Amino acid sequence: MVSPTGSPLTVFHPSAGEICAFKIHGQELPFEAVVLNKTSGEGRLRAKSAIDCELQKEYTFIIQAYDCGAGPRETAWKKSHKAVVHIQVKDVNEFAPTFKEPAYKAIVTEDKIYDSILQVEAIDEDCSPQYSQICNYEIVTTDVPFAIDRNGNIRNTEKLSYDKQHQYEILVTAYDCGQKPAAQDTLVQVDVKPVCKPGWQDWTKRIEYQPGSGSVPLFPSIHLETCEGAVSSIQITTELQTNYIGKGCDRETYSEKSLQKLCGASSGIIDLLPSPSAATNWTAGLLVDSSEMIFKFDGRQGAKIPDGIVPKNLTDQFTITMWMKHGPSPGVRAEKETILCNSDKTEMNRHHYALYVHNCRLVFLLRKDFDQADTFRPAEFHWKLDQICDKEWHYYVINVEFPVVTLYMDGATYEPYLVTNDWPIHPSHIAMQLTVGACWQGGEVTKPRFAQFFHGSLASLTIRPGKMESQKVISCLQACKEGLDINSLESLGQGIKYHFNPSQSTLVMEGDDIGNIDRALQKVSYINSRQFPTAGVRRLKVSSKVQCFGEDVCISIPDMDAYVMVLQAIEPQITLRGTDRFWRPAAQFESARGVILFPDIKIVSTFAKAEAPGDLRTTAPKSAVLEEMLHNLDFCDILVLGGDLDPRQECLELNHSELHQRHLDATNSTAGYSIYGVGSMSRYEQVLRHIRYRNWHPASLEARRFRIKCSELNGRYTSNEFNLEVSVLHEFRVSDKEHVNHLIMQPPFLQSVHHPESRSSFQHSSVVPSIATVVIIISVCMLVFVVAMGVYRVRIAHQHFTQETEAAKEAEMDWDDSALTITVNPMEKHETPGRGEDETEEEEEEEEVEEDLSSGSSDSDDSDEEEVEEGVGRGRHGQSGARQAQLEWDDSTLPY
Repeated sequence: MVSPTGSPLTVFHPSAGEICAFKIHGQELPFEAVVLNKTSGEGRLRAKSAIDCELQKEYTFIIQAYDCGAGPRETAWKKSHKAVVHIQVKDVNEFAPTFKEPAYKAIVTEDKIYDSILQVEAIDEDCSPQYSQICNYEIVTTDVPFAIDRNGNIRNTEKLSYDKQHQYEILVTAYDCGQKPAAQDTLVQVDVKPVCKPGWQDWTKRIEYQPGSGSVPLFPSIHLETCEGAVSSIQITTELQTNYIGKGCDRETYSEKSLQKLCGASSGIIDLLPSPSAATNWTAGLLVDSSEMIFKFDGRQGAKIPDGIVPKNLTDQFTITMWMKHGPSPGVRAEKETILCNSDKTEMNRHHYALYVHNCRLVFLLRKDFDQADTFRPAEFHWKLDQICDKEWHYYVINVEFPVVTLYMDGATYEPYLVTNDWPIHPSHIAMQLTVGACWQGGEVTKPRFAQFFHGSLASLTIRPGKMESQKVISCLQACKEGLDINSLESLGQGIKYHFNPSQSTLVMEGDDIGNIDRALQKVSYINSRQFPTAGVRRLKVSSKVQCFGEDVCISIPDMDAYVMVLQAIEPQITLRGTDRFWRPAAQFESARGVILFPDIKIVSTFAKAEAPGDLRTTAPKSAVLEEMLHNLDFCDILVLGGDLDPRQECLELNHSELHQRHLDATNSTAGYSIYGVGSMSRYEQVLRHIRYRNWHPASLEARRFRIKCSELNGRYTSNEFNLEVSVLHEFRVSDKEHVNHLIMQPPFLQSVHHPESRSSFQHSSVVPSIATVVIIISVCMLVFVVAMGVYRVRIAHQHFTQETEAAKEAEMDWDDSALTITVNPMEKHETPGRGEDETEEEEEEEEVEEDLSSGSSDSDDSDEEEVEEGVGRGRHGQSGARQAQLEWDDSTLPY
């Protein structure tokens, strides 16, 4: 830029001697020339206004000088030759660099190093090369894997990972050659694109399952990425892994007998591993997982089955069932591991029948007894299966129809690969011992002991003599209550083939269209039909096999691992309610029907449900609301408290028809009554309401106490303990000399008016002139009595009954007067001391009069409290209250 002060100019004029002016030739030039010294011809060229280099970098024009001439007019002046002036404007760094774009964006692929991802560009409006050129770029954002060169090219300094960071945002600035930075940084956005890897997209690893929610899709948005690979067909295998849940999967945890009945199995099953109890104490010493009734054998335990539990003769048809989890046998030389064994108890060591594992082979031994045909017979049946030693739960059923023995494992049929023959066993007097978990060696040893111990876990070991189980029942007994499912099979699409395994834990689908395969996998779901499923994790694994169109290299799809989280079910609160104390007369205990113990028993199950507060603005905690729920029960036990029943004089009874029509069973003992079987709560209510108690000698019995406790899922959920006390009302009998009591006692005025007259009549009979006079006196007394009763009865009844109430309280007895009439002899209560036997005839006449007057209210043995009140009299208010107090007993001070 040229300064307004200008630059010096010098012109020499040798003839005239003075210079008067300078003239610039050109239009609208921002310059002017002024004379500084006319004599010397010195002048100055200067700018008339500011000069901007950005508008024009240089100027070229012509200038001439003029002398003063001879006259005053300029036209007479002489001018010099023309001089060319060239002016170059000098620049100053007044502008900062600016970027051409406010933001830049690039997409890169992970795992690659780029020479240049993108180029940023900045400009400077200064005119000079020094200030108008961009000499440097710089990344302002720190700790980013990027660098930039002087030309604005951005590159990555390391391989980028999509999993680590999907996107980077960095700020870049620019500097001109005068080191002036850009006025505003620019934003550079770099998106990292994953390397295209064939596999399943848009699925979640955790799937939550709320009990009772039915069939829940596992991967509702899943799709397959093939990276534009040519795929001809694909096979998908979805596997639900539940081998660590219960006995291989979520199954009903009812007792084995209940499950057998649910599945329609034949009756007569004998449970060899029942829950330990007083009646089944042979399993008390075994290691047990109480939640699933799983017995664990560590190679040192065995259990003796008491005599009489299993019949000696199983016949030619019988069934053995069990759940077993077993691994490889410890040690180099594997020994027999006995599951079930029936051997000689003493003297000898013969095995009559046995089930054992040997070298991962399942062997069933059956030695028939000797008969007329003394020949070789099939005796040992061998099965070689991988599942026997895979440390997983499997369900085994051995159906025997001699000489044919068939094994069912997890519902599939297996024939023995080896059958060996042996001679029959000759009969002997030696008793047999049935054992579980080991075999009893009664002979050929110094001391009888267990041998051939089992290592593993057993559950639901049963035997059913005389019958074989059907395929349908076997499938039902081992069926899982959880598995894979397909929502809407109709919409799977054409060309999709699918196959489930028997337990529905594995699903295989195959198709040639990727879109149809995606939609098919989106419909795969998890279902658990149990009302109270086992909470926890169920692992999922999805594997894929792809076939391509004749290509040597085909895409590989990695396996997908996920899991279903089954949430904890709402725990029910089972409550038993009903009358917990009552009284019955002794005669009812002696009757054929007995006493119904639980006529109004009610079984209710509730659960706590959180209720949101009505005002959303409040932060008060949610309140719990109890809601009723319906579910099954599997047993109810009625226990006798205070000592067992004496079968010689008392018992609990229940008609078998009440059980059978509700598909329940029961066992009865002196300790109580046990009702079992899977049934609704209403069914159990109906059965419990028919339980009767009988006692043939109730005279010595004051009360009996009972307790009910019910269960669901074999004790997983139990009810409260409902206690009942039933008392006996004993009848008080009077002697022949005493009179029969009546409901209404004789009013007190009879003692003061009538008695003296009667005594006077009998004691002074010698003064009376005639018998007619005596009759007249007696008639007058009776008439007075009738009139006085009507007049004074209301007035003095309160005083009389108050006295009787105080006397009644002294007795301190509890009565249930709903079905009993209490009678009181008024003559006993108000008898005057000193009267002799000669008054008996007179008193009998007085009682007859009383009976006539109160006949409408005192003769019914079955009347209730309302009938008693009506019989006493029609007056209410204070009088009725006093009369009721006379008839009811005060039980407030009686101990229960």
